[in-house]
Amino acid sequence: MHLSRFPRVHLAHLPTPLELLPNFSKALGGPNIYIKRDDCTGLGTGGNKTRKLEFLIADAVEKKADIVITQGAVQSNHARQTVAAAVKHGMKCEILLENRTESSERDYLESGNVFLDKLFGANVTHFAKDTDMVQAMEDLAEDLRKKGHNPYIIPGGGSNMIGALGYVNCAIETLTQANDMGLQIDHFVTATGSAGTQAGLVVGLEATNSQIPLLGIGVRAPKEKQEENVFKLAEQTAEYMSMPGIVSRDKVIADCNYVGGGYGVPTDSMIEAVTLMARHEAILMDPVYSGKGLAGLIDYVRQGRFDKNDNIVFLHTGGSAALFGYLDAFNFS
Repeated sequence: MHLSRFPRVHLAHLPTPLELLPNFSKALGGPNIYIKRDDCTGLGTGGNKTRKLEFLIADAVEKKADIVITQGAVQSNHARQTVAAAVKHGMKCEILLENRTESSERDYLESGNVFLDKLFGANVTHFAKDTDMVQAMEDLAEDLRKKGHNPYIIPGGGSNMIGALGYVNCAIETLTQANDMGLQIDHFVTATGSAGTQAGLVVGLEATNSQIPLLGIGVRAPKEKQEENVFKLAEQTAEYMSMPGIVSRDKVIADCNYVGGGYGVPTDSMIEAVTLMARHEAILMDPVYSGKGLAGLIDYVRQGRFDKNDNIVFLHTGGSAALFGYLDAFNFS
């Protein structure tokens, strides 16, 4: 695959580390768990959206945009990385935040990612749960056009066929690292929400004939809907890359049993997972994506769903800044 055919700016510190977690693996009694550190991409405290934004911002630059618009939940990691990327390329940024948890806590509404959004200079607007956020972005874009601006809309999570290229590239990067390390990867695990990360990974893994099964741990939608969203985007991405049909439906797997009360709503298993990783490896997860994804991985290990000698790679999608919006969920007294 020749990804250099597609416009791209360089925002991330790549390659991100691929590391064994010896203490964490031992605490769970095996298998061998590795972590792909996409929390270390570097832009605005890092995270997985930076890979997507390398391709999305390049498209915005080509279209001569002067303002970037995007949306997400209140503690959106994507929003924080989008405004940081806009800053790097001299663009203004409009952030639309939906209160999907309906929280009224000041920590949730003002700290963590929201604080960083404003520090980076975004204009932040809050919306109630179940607002049509796609329409809200379109309405704002139309208002800005009337004022003489040229806005560029980035979908929630940066999840379209352009953004997904970032995770096609991540699949190639991870395989290159594993090859150099002499590491045979038996399973790849990632949190999955807006679909772009999982869709890009599955396209990359299939296009390289890696024969590595990919498991998505859902953080938002029910299983059928999540898998449908991922497969549709994977098909679009493969076609965009002139490789139609390379992903079969059975390669898209999402286990959505770890969502709990809903997107962004804390669960006991997420709190345990975040705490275990912090206390065994000094790595900070996030409470919305990587925390719930890791909770699913831990449960799979405890159920014996992996062989004790397997090598498992868990993708850390970043977002530790969101922890500061969830202070009340963690009780250390």
